[in-house]
Amino acid sequence: MGEESKLQIHSEEEVEESEHNDRICCSSMLCGPINWFKMLAVELHWSFVFGVVIVYGVSQGLGGAFSMIGTEYYMKDVQKVQPSESQVYSGITSIPWIVKPLWGLLTDVVPILGYRRRPYFVFAGSLGVVSMLFLSLHKNLHIVFALLSLTAGSAGVAIADVTVDACVAQNSGSHPSLAADMQSLCSLSSSIGALVGFSLSGTLVHLLGPMGVYGLLSIPAVLVFLVGVLLKEPQTYNFAYQQESIGYISAVGSAGSLLVTILYQYGLKDYCFRDLLFWTQLLLGLSGMLDLLLVLRLNLKFGIPDYFFVAIDASVSQMIGRLKWMPLLVLSSKLCPPGIEGTFFALLMSIDNAGLLTSRWGGGFLLHVFKVTRTQFDNLWLAILIRNILRIAPLFVLFLVPKSDPNSSILPDEVSDSKENIETPATENENIELVALVHNMDSR
Repeated sequence: MGEESKLQIHSEEEVEESEHNDRICCSSMLCGPINWFKMLAVELHWSFVFGVVIVYGVSQGLGGAFSMIGTEYYMKDVQKVQPSESQVYSGITSIPWIVKPLWGLLTDVVPILGYRRRPYFVFAGSLGVVSMLFLSLHKNLHIVFALLSLTAGSAGVAIADVTVDACVAQNSGSHPSLAADMQSLCSLSSSIGALVGFSLSGTLVHLLGPMGVYGLLSIPAVLVFLVGVLLKEPQTYNFAYQQESIGYISAVGSAGSLLVTILYQYGLKDYCFRDLLFWTQLLLGLSGMLDLLLVLRLNLKFGIPDYFFVAIDASVSQMIGRLKWMPLLVLSSKLCPPGIEGTFFALLMSIDNAGLLTSRWGGGFLLHVFKVTRTQFDNLWLAILIRNILRIAPLFVLFLVPKSDPNSSILPDEVSDSKENIETPATENENIELVALVHNMDSR
């Protein structure tokens, strides 16, 4: 009996120890993730963790599942489009995800009111709220407007995704030991959100319909907007213009030049030279006022950061400069007499280069007169103002430019036919000589 009682006591102790271990294991399983979240919130700030969970878990995971299923039924039941058309429309709505580098470039180099991340969360959330509510409140919406709304909603999610990725990368640089934890947080939030979203999406579409699901999708957009409001981010007004920044500004200017080339080809090449040169020269003078606003720091009073303003200035200047130069080249090619094309265009380029050289020397002289140095810019606005006035001066000699149809010949007929007239006697002499030679041979 003694041994049996000992065995029974021993077994009871083992059971109690096993139950105690199970409780410890369950407690660790529950407390482990909570403590992990607390650690990330302390090290990286709670607003960042909140932003990752909202963007990856709620906006992309949960909202992405609702949007995918809801859009399929919306196209089938509401818009009543064919499957092939639905595939094409799905490709259109995914365009904002293809141009993600553009959103990344904007968040990196174009701060708004001193913030690089927060305004883009606010913009993405606002875009999502407006587009989803617009879809949910209009029953007989035309397919074009439906596509625009769906693309806008997709753009809102894409912009939020790029912005939170930028925040993750930035925090990975400042907290390298937590880089893997941040990626785990992103993946965990996205997976759980997608699991819950796909589990509920079919039921919600059945109960609320696709338009009702779009109404629910405004809630994740509101939460993204809230991330932009709550996110902790230092405010920086002074932007360091590094080599990469100058390259980005030049790229923006080149893009503007490309757009103007397309505009001239398809919309302006048939306008008469004098009218087109008048407006381009006038716009060139007015565009110089952007430099004046920058020097006087008026852009900051309107809430426009320096970098963004400089990018606009570079784009506008290159656009107008290219638009002014193209009709001049066309006019020059039409005015070129036959036979001296190389000499004529070389002369034009030489005149243009001489003008650039003179402008540099004249600009340097103005800076010297107004005592503008590397550290003294008080009178720089005067030099810019004089430059802008000189840009308008060519308007007074535009009467010399022919006001004619750009598709017609400008040279007089006797000039354009001069080359043929020069070649004709030579041809006639050759024929005459050949005729004489034939007659001489026949006479023999």
